[in-house]
Amino acid sequence: MEIDREKKIGVLLTNLGTPEAPTTAAVRRYLAEFLSDRRVVDRPRWLWLPVLHGVILRLRPRRSAHAYQKVWTDEGSPLLNFGRRQQLALQQRLPGDVPVVLAMRYGQPSIAAGLQQLRAAGVTRVLLIPLYPQYSGSTTASTFDAVAAAWSRWPRLPELRMVMDYHDQDGYIQALANSVRDYWNQHGRGEKLLLSFHGTPQAMSDAGDPYYLQCQTTARLLAQRLQLSDDQCQLTFQSRFGPEAWLQPYTDKTLEALAQQGVGRVDVLCPGFSADCLETLEEIAMLNRDLFLQAGGRDYHYIPALNDREDHIAMLAGLVRQYTQGWL
Repeated sequence: MEIDREKKIGVLLTNLGTPEAPTTAAVRRYLAEFLSDRRVVDRPRWLWLPVLHGVILRLRPRRSAHAYQKVWTDEGSPLLNFGRRQQLALQQRLPGDVPVVLAMRYGQPSIAAGLQQLRAAGVTRVLLIPLYPQYSGSTTASTFDAVAAAWSRWPRLPELRMVMDYHDQDGYIQALANSVRDYWNQHGRGEKLLLSFHGTPQAMSDAGDPYYLQCQTTARLLAQRLQLSDDQCQLTFQSRFGPEAWLQPYTDKTLEALAQQGVGRVDVLCPGFSADCLETLEEIAMLNRDLFLQAGGRDYHYIPALNDREDHIAMLAGLVRQYTQGWL
């Protein structure tokens, strides 16, 4: 069968985003874009925008910039650095005529710029892979919104396929299990493995967002793969913001309770994060460590995200093959 040479495939790999620098001004620009997204904060604009610009963007950027400074490296933002490594490693596993481009939902490199890069490469079929294992309207759906907005003025649209989630993919669960076992082989094993996922408002779940159920499925499959009992493994949610109820149990409250109950060592893994970032490196590895030790815990270990592990990249390459059937 003769191949239609006009049909060229490209992969757009996306993640949440990062400020361009760990400064108050850069963080303010980033947060303004992030917190203006209706998928992230679903409140009436007339009510939310004055609060955002009049209060939050005056106070929070300085505090967040200090947090970013603690995890910033010589190579820049950890999330962007790991994203570039993932992009390069995935590109090396795919045919040379299938370009892989990295983009961020907020900040740079933008999704619009990533799509333009694919267009310049002659791509007419785009596979979109948001690096969120569990689907949420505030992440996965928001990524689709950005793609649609970028394409709104294009005269000719490419074909689009999108990976909605991969929370129960065998390769993903196996990569997580491998990362835990590798860490335990090097550093020993704690009494409790905490699986900390990024939280979302409870109202989103009540409205039908499948994120909570998918997090539960990931946690259950991983515990089974590691042969852990309910007493040895627990799911929690981190990074809540504002006064409303978020998904529970909360990671910080759980760590305090475990320390007070006499648990000496906990290991923490964040299966919802495909790459290490502020929420894992500062919130989990630093702040929550201090909280656990101050509450009476003895030993605290953060198990890194999958990042550019070979088994993680192999799983992503498998997703590309799965979702491009009939295209290749």
